[in-house]
Amino acid sequence: MASILTNTGAMVALQTLRSVNSNLGATQSQISTGKAVDTAKDNAAVWAISKVMESDVKGFRGISDSLSLGLSSVAVGRQASETVTDLLTEIKGKIVAAQEENVDRGKIQTDIAELRNQIESVVNAAQFNGLNIVKGTERVNVLSSLDRDGAGNVGASFIRLDRQDLTTDTGVFGSGTVLNANAVASAATVSDAGNTAVVAFNAGNYTTAGLMARLTVGGVQIDFEGGAGLDQDDAAAFFEGAINALQLDGITANAAGGNLTITSTRAFEGVDVVVSDLAGDAAGTHISNLNGAATAGNPTSGSIDERAQNVTFSATAAVQDGDGYRVTVGTQSFTYVAGPNQNFEDVARGLKAAIDGAGLDGITTSVTQDSNGAWQLKVDNDDGSLDFASVGNAGGTASGGLFGLDGIDVTTEAGARAALDNIESMINRAIDSSAAFGSAQMRIEIQNEFVNKLTDSLRAGIGTLVDADMEEASARLQALQVQQQLAIQSLSIANQQPQNILALFR
Repeated sequence: MASILTNTGAMVALQTLRSVNSNLGATQSQISTGKAVDTAKDNAAVWAISKVMESDVKGFRGISDSLSLGLSSVAVGRQASETVTDLLTEIKGKIVAAQEENVDRGKIQTDIAELRNQIESVVNAAQFNGLNIVKGTERVNVLSSLDRDGAGNVGASFIRLDRQDLTTDTGVFGSGTVLNANAVASAATVSDAGNTAVVAFNAGNYTTAGLMARLTVGGVQIDFEGGAGLDQDDAAAFFEGAINALQLDGITANAAGGNLTITSTRAFEGVDVVVSDLAGDAAGTHISNLNGAATAGNPTSGSIDERAQNVTFSATAAVQDGDGYRVTVGTQSFTYVAGPNQNFEDVARGLKAAIDGAGLDGITTSVTQDSNGAWQLKVDNDDGSLDFASVGNAGGTASGGLFGLDGIDVTTEAGARAALDNIESMINRAIDSSAAFGSAQMRIEIQNEFVNKLTDSLRAGIGTLVDADMEEASARLQALQVQQQLAIQSLSIANQQPQNILALFR
């Protein structure tokens, strides 16, 4: 049936043309934008995912900038610490030269002062964008990543960089928790009085010819031979004369009433004493006791303690940032305040440097560990008697990593000897700082490279989701253009149908 009101063929042709034009428009949009999903109406789910990932890419670009900034700061710090290490090594060379007596220590001290000034200049200049990581103890956080969990929550991750303080700051003694139990002084005074060992001889038969008794003092063996008319007083007097004749460093002997008192004034060294009866006699026949203890065997060993007093630090307690310890020698007090990641060895060596730097007459120091692993600061006095005490408090401001460098003075023999041990500790600190910065720099470089690769991977993933396949789009465009032409032709033919009805009325 033909109708002039309803042209079904034209309607169908028009619908086809509209569909072709819509597809053609979408294809042209893909070709012009390069995206298969350009707006949310193209594919809401994929578009949403792509936008989330694009925001992450933007964030990671900012992280890469942060890592680059942190990397530059660490590189500056590492270079500074390495330079300080070299300068400290130069100072050590000067200190070694000052150990010789036939040198001008005044000129050497001048050279050391100039090198010390140069270290200060390097430390003050070692900043990047205002950040100096060789001064102070506060941690520096370098933004390293954005972490998104399965629920979509985002958190930031940081590389925590420990500053390495290479200043000579004295620190500030705190007023927090009392830490006296962590640093115990061995005596209330430190004096030049020697320590002793007493060998008691029995009254008896010393008239038999042959060896009667033997003493070994400081590794030197001395034998007493009996003879007519000899008694215990003669034996004690013999050993007195023999020991004094040896002129052992810091060791003297005195005989009285059949007893032999051996005195040692060695500062940081105990003296072993070994006694024994000889000639087949039973133990205790001639030598009855050593330091009040019976000579129950042959030989019997004892010792004379070192003259120095000590501050023994806890073998179990931890050292926290800001923990300060103070040692009083005479009327002067010396303080060291620990920084992050330090232990009691650092505290002991810091106090040693402080005391050495004061140049007290007759005072020498040493740092050792006892048999329990506890660190000890030993202080010896070769000139009279001085008060001796130690205290500790938390809550202070840490001393600089090169604390004590300002106190190095090689103009005297004692100062030159003390400086040699102290400069070695400072060199080790500078080396540790360089190593720490090197490790941090390597980690930041690895993280920066990872972030760059991750950003590239995210961008590639986004492209897979939303980018148009240009080869497919090009082929589709050609096909749709042909379809469009055919649809137009079909619509034109369909629109001719009503014209045929006019022929019926002619």
